Amino acid sequence: MIENPANSRPLIDPLSESEAAAEARRIIEGLAQSEPVAKVTKFVDPTPNPAYGTAAPVHQDDRRIVPAWAAGVAVASIGVGAGITGIGCGVWLACQGFAAVTLTSVLFVTLPIAAVATVVVAVGSAIRGVKATNNETHHHYDGATVHQKNTNVADHPRWFGRSNTTVNN
Repeated sequence: MIENPANSRPLIDPLSESEAAAEARRIIEGLAQSEPVAKVTKFVDPTPNPAYGTAAPVHQDDRRIVPAWAAGVAVASIGVGAGITGIGCGVWLACQGFAAVTLTSVLFVTLPIAAVATVVVAVGSAIRGVKATNNETHHHYDGATVHQKNTNVADHPRWFGRSNTTVNN
């Protein structure tokens, strides 16, 4: 053996070519002989499952029925998609009108918006008018009533013109 001066451990003498070839052949032959044998990795239990209850088993068809809510959501999503596509086409056409800024294109864009706003205001005022005629409030009191009103006002001025006023009735 040869001593290694760096860490004083003994080094193994190198093998000659014939010795290295013989050692390699011995290792390879040992590996070939020690190959593992394939093992069974699954097991099927042949015993039947235990029966529960007294009723005989009944064949159940595999018919998957889509719930009504799921079908409704699907139809609604198709409708929304088609509607959004129509709105997108309308926006595209409007943008084409914006591209050519003329009096006609400005009227093309603003008149439909003004018409929709007019209809919304008219419907809102009609609804408000109907509600106003039906909102009659009657108060009926029996017996003596006492009304006391004590008002306390506290003003707390702040900087820069802001004030905090508290009113207690």
